[in-house]
Amino acid sequence: MIGSASWVLWLERVSRLHARSEGPLTGRLTLPGDKSISHRALLFNALGVGEARITGLLAARDVEATAGCLRALGATIERDGDAWKVIGCGGTFARPSTVLDCGNSGTSMRLLTGILASQPFSCVLDGDAHLRKRPMARVADPLTAMGATLKTTDGTAPLHIQGGNLEAGRFDSAIASAQVKSALVLATLGARLGTLCFTEPHRSRDHTERMLGAMGIDIAWKDDVLVVKSGQVPRCRDVQVPADISSAAFFLVAATIVPGSEVVLEGVGVNPTRTGILEALGAMGADIQRENEREVSGEPLADLRVRSASLKGIRIDGALVPRLIDEIPVLAVAAACAAGETVIADARELRVKESDRIASTVAGLTGMGVDVREEPDGMRIHGGSLAGATVDSRGDHRIAMAFAVAGRAATGETVVEDAENVATSFPEFEATLEEALHG
Repeated sequence: MIGSASWVLWLERVSRLHARSEGPLTGRLTLPGDKSISHRALLFNALGVGEARITGLLAARDVEATAGCLRALGATIERDGDAWKVIGCGGTFARPSTVLDCGNSGTSMRLLTGILASQPFSCVLDGDAHLRKRPMARVADPLTAMGATLKTTDGTAPLHIQGGNLEAGRFDSAIASAQVKSALVLATLGARLGTLCFTEPHRSRDHTERMLGAMGIDIAWKDDVLVVKSGQVPRCRDVQVPADISSAAFFLVAATIVPGSEVVLEGVGVNPTRTGILEALGAMGADIQRENEREVSGEPLADLRVRSASLKGIRIDGALVPRLIDEIPVLAVAAACAAGETVIADARELRVKESDRIASTVAGLTGMGVDVREEPDGMRIHGGSLAGATVDSRGDHRIAMAFAVAGRAATGETVVEDAENVATSFPEFEATLEEALHG
């Protein structure tokens, strides 16, 4: 629980977030389940043989989109008390009778594309207006090279897929993307021939490798090459989903930049491929400690204790970026409160998220009086003070929550507009911050 002298934030019916400073954050907080792991727990068990229970599943729109698509493909997914029960399809799904609606979820669309590329039927994947702008050729092109028949709409959704016989081979990805990697791995499982040998410039998050390995799949990194044999079906396995470090990032930054704060975030996933936010904040001078470290369902967890601290600017680039790519908007808010300059580079991937997150973040910080310069692959931020402002989140959940955090450290009131899509990853965001206010 968070102390009563804390946030003031609420979500209007017109989808605006309001935030202002009301004192330090204190107490203990339980955050929602990890979105990446929630998607995979549903997808891999639905594809598998047997039955599994998933606890801690993120109940958010993106994950609900995955569940809805899997049900349309014949999988059984239903609530079982505090858990979710999944009965697998044994490697072969049923042809859906309607278009598969992925909503706002790029993970749903890209990973399902990998699975469906080898299924013995045709289908269509689509999504909302934001998802229709995101690049899908990065998945469709290598799958086509494996023998799939896929048609995008100028490189974006809707995707028309005719499943068929695939042959795996070598693929050297030009970007570090867990979604691209996972799509090719899943296509390889359904391929009739070959072995996938996959490389990427920097190691992306490894939840797919961990979970599939625990489900009996022959998958392993050999030096810098991920090797997966074709023609494999996972065995269903129970999964306990840890708290999402991407959701924790908003509170890590908030407690750091608001004087007098001390918060414990319970049961947060600290997978080494996801802890770039902890390393970056640590280098900036944040006071974050790991407590009660343990491993659950093959993923490392810890309680994170964070106290307010003075920050300094740093450079964030290279191999660190894929390990904190989703956290860069709120990390930029921390940089705006730090002494000196912070440089964020090698983050061009932010251009093709739910919004152009480089442009969205720079625009928001500029509106709050920050000296910030946009770069092709990132931004330069000169720390100082934040002034309350009206910020357009551009329909991007992480931009909306990042500027709600900024408003918590700003003078005056901050209004974040077009914030409805917070529900895609953290539907409890408003309620959690109300709890912070009322203790």
